[in-house]
Amino acid sequence: MKKILISSLAFSALLLVSCKTEFDQDVKDITVSNGNADFSKFVSIGNSLTSGYRDGALYLDGQNESFPSMIAKQMALAGGSQTFTQPLMPNNVGGFSDLYLASGKTDFYGKLTLSAALSPTQSTPVANLDVIGGAGKYFNNMGVPGAKSFHLVSPGYGSAANLAAGKANPYFVRFATSATTTVLADAAAQKPSFYTLWIGNNDVLSYATSGGAGVDRKGNLDPSTYGSNDISDPNVVANVIKTVITSLKTANANSKGAIANIPYVTSVPYFTTVPYDPFTGKITTESAAQLMSMQAYGKYNAGLATAKAAQLITEEEYNARLISFKAGTTAVNGAVIVDKDLTNLTGLGLPSIRQATAKDYILLPALTLIKDQEIAKGGTANPLADKYVLTEKEAAKVITATDAYNASIASLATAYGLALVDSNAKMKELGRASGIQFDGVKYTAKFVTGGSFSLDGVHLTGRGYAIIANEFIKSINRTYGSTLPQVNVNSYSGVTFP
Repeated sequence: MKKILISSLAFSALLLVSCKTEFDQDVKDITVSNGNADFSKFVSIGNSLTSGYRDGALYLDGQNESFPSMIAKQMALAGGSQTFTQPLMPNNVGGFSDLYLASGKTDFYGKLTLSAALSPTQSTPVANLDVIGGAGKYFNNMGVPGAKSFHLVSPGYGSAANLAAGKANPYFVRFATSATTTVLADAAAQKPSFYTLWIGNNDVLSYATSGGAGVDRKGNLDPSTYGSNDISDPNVVANVIKTVITSLKTANANSKGAIANIPYVTSVPYFTTVPYDPFTGKITTESAAQLMSMQAYGKYNAGLATAKAAQLITEEEYNARLISFKAGTTAVNGAVIVDKDLTNLTGLGLPSIRQATAKDYILLPALTLIKDQEIAKGGTANPLADKYVLTEKEAAKVITATDAYNASIASLATAYGLALVDSNAKMKELGRASGIQFDGVKYTAKFVTGGSFSLDGVHLTGRGYAIIANEFIKSINRTYGSTLPQVNVNSYSGVTFP
């Protein structure tokens, strides 16, 4: 991840409020019971959100604050196992030295930490990929960072020999029981009496975080043809989830579980921190004139007029593509962005650019490219590259796919009598200015200072995972008549400041 700068104003936005703890449906004063659920063998299946991944890495402290480990402690009070095993990393840095170097130091780096300047920076990994699994070695936490839905049923996903070809995942390689097994097979082999399932996030996330670099695969039911940044077909996601549920039911006819839906990725800080109009009220008269000169965007605008006259673009697209910078403290100036969905006018020497609107999302790594009053960088004189922006059309594809995934998840939860966790609603709640309050502490989705999201802007802090753990617990209690107590959100860790 690119280095990210945080202003002192952002830091000062941290807000602690005095209020009564809001644990709705809490049962802390009621005798703990399991209801009609059996918590004796609990297995949790999912991706990075299940594993405890945060700050751009999987590391020891994060795993110890995974939401399944929190739930397991509460289940132990109601007859659940006293042991919840996780494929723990060997250190508190994360990443894999060998894979980090092989990637050119762009992937599998160590966790992000805040510098004195409040800028998240990557740590250098201190250990190579280690294999801790093998025949007969099973783990209760089956969260695999980076896994998409169909990866749960992909043989060889845990094979070290498949890493070079991109057909395996090093996190599953670490703890798979064999080179040919699947995540689902290792989960089912444990015959869980109770399970949680949260999968599907990555089926849209990589498309979104890449600025729409992939393809929407709706109508394509063959995941072997998918690229790493493609949006998965909703039927593929639904079929995998159904396969997981039925396989676990076959392994243990009495199994019960809780399944979570998929949050809108556009509600997390990675997409909401950088405003679409970072130069509003910050352009001087001199700068505006310079930007709109014939040497800059004036020539581009003139070319658009030629294209419109030749009927190469519509009036609507012409107006959408016009670049206009205005001076003044209230003048709205959207960042200039590349939009690959615009009509190709390279024959006229015109790039596919326009100014961002409130329906576009500028991605978190662009924060370092946008600086007050610097018209020579990101968004003004130099348009933001496609990888830094999720456009309105691209965001619509993400939302449409997510809605389809969630409709299937809700339907399957009803059909199989599972507890349904509305994580999408909870993330939206965190995204509001009012946020969520626990015992005098306010949690929001604000980057760094909101308390619930880690330094990568996508994954949660320990406190954020505790909020999700409580959503699972509330849903489990409602569905199965249990009285598991909720966890104390404030007792877990948030962002660590220098």
